[in-house]
Amino acid sequence: MTMIELDGASLTIEQLLEIADRGEHVALSDVARARVRASRAVVDRVARSDQPAYGINTGFGSFADVRIAPDALEALQVNLLRSHAAGVGDPLPVRAVRATMALRANVLAKGFSGISVETLEALIALINKGVHPAVPSRGSVGASGDLAPLAHLSLVLIGEGEASIDDDNRGERNERRENKGSLRAQRALRLTSWVPGAEALERAGLKPVKLGPKEGLALINGTQPSTAVLALALAGAEQLARAADIAAALSIDALRGSIHPFEARIHEARPFRGQQTSAANIEMLMRGSGINKSHEFCGKVQDAYSLRCAPQVHGATRDGLWFVRNTVDVEANSATDNPMVFADSGDIVSCGNFHGAPIALAADLLAAAVVPLATISERRTDRLVDPTVSGLPAFLTTEGGVRSGYMLAQVTAAAVASELKTLAHPAGVDTIPTSANKEDHVSMSMTAALKAEQAVSRAREVIAIEILCACQAIDLLAPLETSSSLKKIHALVRSRVPTLDADRAPAPDIAAITELIASSELEDSCGSRVK
Repeated sequence: MTMIELDGASLTIEQLLEIADRGEHVALSDVARARVRASRAVVDRVARSDQPAYGINTGFGSFADVRIAPDALEALQVNLLRSHAAGVGDPLPVRAVRATMALRANVLAKGFSGISVETLEALIALINKGVHPAVPSRGSVGASGDLAPLAHLSLVLIGEGEASIDDDNRGERNERRENKGSLRAQRALRLTSWVPGAEALERAGLKPVKLGPKEGLALINGTQPSTAVLALALAGAEQLARAADIAAALSIDALRGSIHPFEARIHEARPFRGQQTSAANIEMLMRGSGINKSHEFCGKVQDAYSLRCAPQVHGATRDGLWFVRNTVDVEANSATDNPMVFADSGDIVSCGNFHGAPIALAADLLAAAVVPLATISERRTDRLVDPTVSGLPAFLTTEGGVRSGYMLAQVTAAAVASELKTLAHPAGVDTIPTSANKEDHVSMSMTAALKAEQAVSRAREVIAIEILCACQAIDLLAPLETSSSLKKIHALVRSRVPTLDADRAPAPDIAAITELIASSELEDSCGSRVK
């Protein structure tokens, strides 16, 4: 049976999505296992000595100067998990919890934490057996790691806390490749049923672990929850950038805009990678359109910015997302423990790798980067429903007055686009001291990541509204026909959303197209030609 091997150095975002959304199993590599054993030996040696070492034989945070008696070292680690499980708010979705567990296991596999192989294997078993701890989404300030979320997650390992258990995990794993993204959709529809951690372990055939020195600290000292949320948001944002190019091509064709602003020679003269990719996508999608050919010699000099500047705007978003991807790639394979255990020298060194500043800034950039995709999309939607600039029936209905068509769909796009501007306000510029001023500068990385995820979800709805209106506009231009590529997209949309012949609630149609974007069906309908 194939598994994703965790070695602490090579976990990719694509592999993380396989684990989070399609139930892929993971295993610890032999090389990583040897590193983990070596660092554990250092911790065991220090625990038996009189040498003070933070979190091994001392208290935590402002209690760092308190020495702990040898017979209380296990209680120290258990109490750490219990006391730090102080989260509030809605629980993280299962996919985010699975991603968090995979990231934490991968980071522990680097061999700088001092955790035992047995405890690390127990964490991996939760992933493979479909045991998903209840992890409240709020409570982390993103420094000293995401302490509260990881404490809630780790309680299940010792038979406490709460979890859901995916009794069908094995069968779902066998099905995941036949129905891409199906596990994510199925889990989203389920009502989560929480059971005590001990019961979840028993149902999965697992046993609670007994924590040794430093193991509680090793489990919770890291940025993995905020990194997991950001990684999933990034995947959604990259998907959204491709959907935005598709939406733009549909709208530009429906608005009888020119294909010439997307010629490669223009974008070679200003060679931003994202701009070139976006322009190539739009040109490829529009190529061969009968609608476009019908106005080839119309005499219009140039189109509005929301049409001809789409590659420049979409491309800037793409370039921002490449920075975010690089940050997530590095953090997914980085040691974020404190203290760090160096097996080669036997040193245990206090440090600050747990600070979430890189994740906070990347998440804030992502939240800001998706806003232009939405704001320029809303402007194209507005042009589609405005007969003075589109030459189409007002609000895309043939009986204006008695019918309102897509009047309120554009209003919704405007409302959500405006909301996105507030979500673009950075969380990482904030800090507030904690732990009796011992932790006097924090990152707010979890807040930033949660906000970024919300921004992607909202922006997806704006793009969906544009696609809804653009497909209606193309219908109204019949018998003129769009390109072969855009016909496939139009046909997919029409398989879920019929042409608007009489007024009906647009909300279900918007939701249906939103799901086409989120499931990748929209871009897949082009045969993976959209990059």
